[in-house]
Amino acid sequence: MLRSGTLISVAVLTAATMAGAVNPATAHASDNWALNGTFTATSNGEWATNNDVFHNEKSVRSIWTISSTCSYPTECIGTVSSDAGWTAPIFQTGGDWRVKRTLPDWMPCDDGTTAPGYQVYRFHGASPGGDQTDPSSTTLVGQDETTGVPGACGHSLALFINMPFKLVKQT
Repeated sequence: MLRSGTLISVAVLTAATMAGAVNPATAHASDNWALNGTFTATSNGEWATNNDVFHNEKSVRSIWTISSTCSYPTECIGTVSSDAGWTAPIFQTGGDWRVKRTLPDWMPCDDGTTAPGYQVYRFHGASPGGDQTDPSSTTLVGQDETTGVPGACGHSLALFINMPFKLVKQT
């Protein structure tokens, strides 16, 4: 009986040692997958579309501070803080990063009231030419999409504005 107890103890100790050796590598890999640091975020209004029709909008540039952690290369969560005064969750799924937030008073109505909008930033790492996805890139590209509430301001069709989006890590 003492001998099987010793064997079990050795097996448990070996498993714990192996787990300790594997976990630091997993934590380091997780750091490589995460998106962390300070970035310049630009939504390009020169190429904006309103309900799928090209229409110039004001370009928006801000500084984002991103903090995230990953459990797998394509499963990450974290927080974005913008120098524009807002904070929102960020997550990655299927290779695309996403930031979603509600914009109160986004759309002015003719009667002086306003309606909210729902903004989604969707982006991924891009190769230098921008034609391929590169998860290790410090330049990320995608879309900044904001949708109004259907029926807001007496219009049945919701306002939808889409702008090209670029996120560049600061050095």
